[in-house]
Amino acid sequence: MDFAKLLNALPGAASQGVIWGMMAIGVYITYRILDVADLTVDGSMATGGAVAAVLITQGVNPWLAVLCAFLVGMLTGLLTGLFHTAMGIPAILAGILTQLALYSVNLRIMDGKANMAVNVNKYWVLVSSRNVRVLSLQNPICLTLLLTVILIALLYLFFGTEYGNALRATGANQNMARAQGINTSRAKVVGLMLSNGIVAFSGAMLTQYQGFADVQMGRGAIVIGLAAVIIGEVVLGKFFRSLWGKLLCVSVGAIIYYFVMQIVLWLGLNTNDLKMLTALVVAIFLAVPYWKGLAMTRRAGRGKEEKHA
Repeated sequence: MDFAKLLNALPGAASQGVIWGMMAIGVYITYRILDVADLTVDGSMATGGAVAAVLITQGVNPWLAVLCAFLVGMLTGLLTGLFHTAMGIPAILAGILTQLALYSVNLRIMDGKANMAVNVNKYWVLVSSRNVRVLSLQNPICLTLLLTVILIALLYLFFGTEYGNALRATGANQNMARAQGINTSRAKVVGLMLSNGIVAFSGAMLTQYQGFADVQMGRGAIVIGLAAVIIGEVVLGKFFRSLWGKLLCVSVGAIIYYFVMQIVLWLGLNTNDLKMLTALVVAIFLAVPYWKGLAMTRRAGRGKEEKHA
C-alpha cells in the first residue's frame, strides 16, 4: 500500500471533516441540547446546497448565497417544528415528513434538475476542493476553520443568554421548564430552526467545495452528524466540559470520522460498504459509554464484596 497516497488524501479529508463538522454542530443542538430526534437534516442540507448553487450561478455574491441558504434552512426547521408542536406529530416522524417534502422542494429550487454544477472556473466560490493542497489562504481548510470558530463562539454567546438557557432547560427537563414559565413548544421550534439553518449553511459550503449541488447530497447526513457527535464525545469529552468545548469536540469528531473513512478506503475497502461501516462505527462509539458504565458497576460490586469479606 502506498502510504504517500494516504498522506496526499488527508488534506481533502480534513477539509470535508470541517465542513461536515458544522453540520454536526447543528445535529448536536437537537440531539443533545433539545433532546429531539430530528431527521430533517437529510433534506435541509441538500436545500442549503441547492439554494447556494442557484444563487451563485445567477451571479449572486457567495456570502449572500450562504446567508440565504441559512435562512431557507431555518424555514425547513420551522416546518418540522410546526408539525411537531402545532400538529402533535412525534418529532422523529415530523422530521421524516419534512425530509420527504424537501426532496420535491429541492428539485423545484434547481428547476427540476437532480444536480447543478458550480464550476470554480466560471463562478466565484468561497471554497473549492481544487485548492485543498495549496499552502495559502485560498485553502478551504483556512476559511472553514475560521467559520467553525465563529459559529462556536456565536452559539456559546447565544446559549449563555436568558433565551438560550431556556432552550437548554427545555431539553434538560421539559416539565420543569414549563413550570418555570418557559414556552417549551416555541423553544423547540426555535431550536429546530437554528439547527437546520446551520445544517443548510454547511450544505451551501459543501456545494461550493465539491463544485455541484445534488438532490441526494444530504442522504445519510444524520448518521454522519451522529457519528461526529458520538466520536467527539467519546474521544475528547472528558477534556471539555463547557458548551464551547463540547461543540469543538463535535467538529473534531467529524474530522476524525473522515480520517477513518479515508484510511479505510486506503486499505482497499469497497466504497459500496462505506454506509455499513459508518453504521458500525456509530454503533461501536454509542456502545462505549454503556460498556464503561457496566465495567464501573462491576468494579463497584466487587469492591463491596471484598469489603464485606
